[in-house]
Amino acid sequence: MNTWITETFKIKYPIIMAPMFLVSNKEMLFAAAEAGITGCVPALNWRTPEEFEEAMKELKEKCPCFGVNLIVNKSNVSLEKQIKVCEKYPPQYIITSLGSPKEVIKRLQPLGVKIICDVVDVEYALKVQELGADAIIAVNSGAGGHAGPTPASILVPMLLDKCTLPVISAGGVGTGAGLLSVLAMGAEGASIGSPFIAVKECGVNDAYKQAIVDYGAKDIALTTKVSGTPCTVIKTPYVEKIGLEQNFLESFLNKNKKIKKYAKMLTYYKGMKLLESAAFGATYKSVWCAGPSIEFVNKQESTKEIVDRLMTELSEAKEDLLKRV
Repeated sequence: MNTWITETFKIKYPIIMAPMFLVSNKEMLFAAAEAGITGCVPALNWRTPEEFEEAMKELKEKCPCFGVNLIVNKSNVSLEKQIKVCEKYPPQYIITSLGSPKEVIKRLQPLGVKIICDVVDVEYALKVQELGADAIIAVNSGAGGHAGPTPASILVPMLLDKCTLPVISAGGVGTGAGLLSVLAMGAEGASIGSPFIAVKECGVNDAYKQAIVDYGAKDIALTTKVSGTPCTVIKTPYVEKIGLEQNFLESFLNKNKKIKKYAKMLTYYKGMKLLESAAFGATYKSVWCAGPSIEFVNKQESTKEIVDRLMTELSEAKEDLLKRV
């Protein structure tokens, strides 16, 4: 199977294990590489730039292919230090999110790092293309976390029509048939996150993993409570109790021109602490990020077992399609 992803990163299958805040870790990246795919981890998953540097050193020594996700807007106060760490220990690729990748492209691309940018529409895709990005990730409405507004079936062909960069689809893929569908649309592969939350290599608590198994697509809801912008979470009893929308005061503060920057920072901080306690601690305040592709997770497996299943299903889907035509 030859696509831009497999040829560029010398991997067997066109899958990126998507970077997931608080979820992705070194062990998952090692397991991804062993399974024939590549994994990406948010730099913010380490509390300090020093811890991030220590992890990057180990990854460079032991992991043949991995990526780092950088939040490139002002909310990430550690961005400069994270870029310096990546200059010292260059990953195979960087996925940029929520801002301009200009500085990342300028400093890391000359080191051989491929710069891949999250996009949700053509306008932003054309901007990062002009800046010199190597590829784009089409974050569609099936994605977990901060999803885009447009279905993959529209977004991927639209980006391919207007842009010249390789397109990777992010969101909604949890089966081999789903992977085949985005490849058939012209995507170079898929960025898959939520199904990997329940893998044995993941460090979140068992309650979070079991929720990925027990809940399905119908249980995913958009909430502004976590970060101030729509984010997909599992509709647990606690989420239903607190509601999905910001209350009047929260909404007012986030719209006030003079203080909205600080209000959004406070909302984001409180939301991230809530996610962290739900992912790693014993709490009834269960707010777990996930996308609708958890519909296809029926048990806790290893990363390799998920990848093997996806590729078996992909082969079966291709055979079935050939029979139909």
